[in-house]
Order: sequence, then structure tokens, then C-alpha cells
Amino acid sequence: MSQVAHELSVERVVALSDADLEDLCEATDAAIIEGGGFGWVAPQGRMALARHFRGVLLVPERELFVARLDGHLVGSAQLVRPARNNEALAWAAQLTHAYIAPYARGYGLARMMVNRVEERAAALGHRVLNLDVRETQRTAIELFERLGYIRWGTHPAYARVEGRTVAGHHYYKTLEPVRGRPTEALFPQDP
Repeated sequence: MSQVAHELSVERVVALSDADLEDLCEATDAAIIEGGGFGWVAPQGRMALARHFRGVLLVPERELFVARLDGHLVGSAQLVRPARNNEALAWAAQLTHAYIAPYARGYGLARMMVNRVEERAAALGHRVLNLDVRETQRTAIELFERLGYIRWGTHPAYARVEGRTVAGHHYYKTLEPVRGRPTEALFPQDP
């Protein structure tokens, strides 16, 4: 039995073609239906999702990363940087809205995408990457913990999904700079 080699890639995009937008909307709705990766709990449809992604591309503090399987967009993640006037939080960024469509899982694309977001955040000078995830998103939790994210807290009333209150877990990961002092040197030391 021969295995088919698939083309896998992750990239940061600044524009989406109509075909890419169609793929991304389909992947997003599939992830929402499956229960993961987005704040939405019900499928939104192409028009709402197209508006959402076009809006993401317009926000200067947001960067959109997409995962491709055999040339088709099958997931995305966003890197959110603090506002330029927030010097105190400039060292940290947020990883948000990360998901891979259920039909494209098992190829390592989620790991590739998170790694690419981390690389970009570090290249921009961020030393910490924060994220939060619903407790029901077990696959995402396992991935983030396997990639070295540290759970620092749980919000017991984080979200409402299908009429029930769901907890959310908050994570962070320190990033090593492209150049300069190691991130560990910036943390307070125990006496």
C-alpha cells in the first residue's frame, strides 16, 4: 500500500483570493461545527466569515496565518500585537483563533502553524505569547501543552456553549529573541 505525499504549508497572508477565501470559510465553519477553534459556536456562513477575514486583514495589530493542505486553505491563526501606545505590554502578543478543519487534521499543520506564529512574534520582538482556550477543546489543549505552553489560570465562567457555562484555560509561552538577552534574564529571580 503506498502513501500519498501531501503538500503542507503555513504562511502569513496580507490578502486572500476569492478561492482562498472560499476555502477558509468552509474550513472555519467545519471547525465551528466540530466545536473548536473559534469564539463562534454555530456556523456563520460564507458572507459573515468573508467579512470577518477581510476585516482581520485591515487591522494593523493583527496578522493572519493560514495552513494549506495540497494548496487549499484548511485552517488559520491570528497573531494579535498590543496597540502601539501600550509600551508596558509591548513585550507580549496573543495567539488567537487557531484551528485546523477536522478533515485536515493529523498532518502536523496545527503544530506548524503555531510554530510559525511563534517565530513571527519573536522576530517582531515579543518575548511572551499568550493564548486562551475553552476547556472543551481538548485537542488544542494537548497541542499547546505539548508545545510548551504553561497554564497559568482557569476562568470558571469563561464562555457559554449550548446553554452551559464552560471554563477557559489561560496559557503563556516565553519566546527567545532573534537577538539580545535571553528571555529568562527578564523575569524576576528568586532571592
